[in-house]
Amino acid sequence: MNAAACYFVRAMADENTEIAHGLRRRDPELLDRLIEEYQHRLLRYLMYLTGRRDLAEDFFQETWVRVLERGSQYDGRHEFSTWLFTIARNLVIDHLRRKRPASFDSLADPDGLAPFDIAATAQPSAFDTTVQREQNEQISAGMQHIAAEYRETLVLRFQEGMSLEEIANVTGAPLGTVKSRIYRGLSALQPWLKGARL
Repeated sequence: MNAAACYFVRAMADENTEIAHGLRRRDPELLDRLIEEYQHRLLRYLMYLTGRRDLAEDFFQETWVRVLERGSQYDGRHEFSTWLFTIARNLVIDHLRRKRPASFDSLADPDGLAPFDIAATAQPSAFDTTVQREQNEQISAGMQHIAAEYRETLVLRFQEGMSLEEIANVTGAPLGTVKSRIYRGLSALQPWLKGARL
């Protein structure tokens, strides 16, 4: 590993350690900073898991309550985002167990509406906006038709930018299963990426 990579790894470890200490102290400034940093990613992830904005918002609030309550359990060995998304995922799973639906898909909006896209802060051109909107609509349509475990894995990988190891930690699936879900999810999504309909 070269010097720059070593510095980056140490900086990330220091940041995770700082977050762990701040959570143990229940530092309100740290919590505000974390919410600001992760709010859009977390809400988007929950929207894709539940398919409903109202449920996603409830889980979003509950996730941050759990972070505050159980902050002392975060030890800084893994990325904070991995720990945060694991909490959110477990809340959704607990809800599913109580409600006993067949899968994540049963939480989807009965009107079949696609999850929202959180707007970017930069101002792209009108053409770029239109193209991006059309692509997002195609992908959202496809995401609603693939299995929930593929959808979750694809969201964590491509929208949240998590590594395969982080996805394995969040989902509790072996690394090989994560790789397989990404491959199969992308294969199932191909017709929508090409603009075709099944």
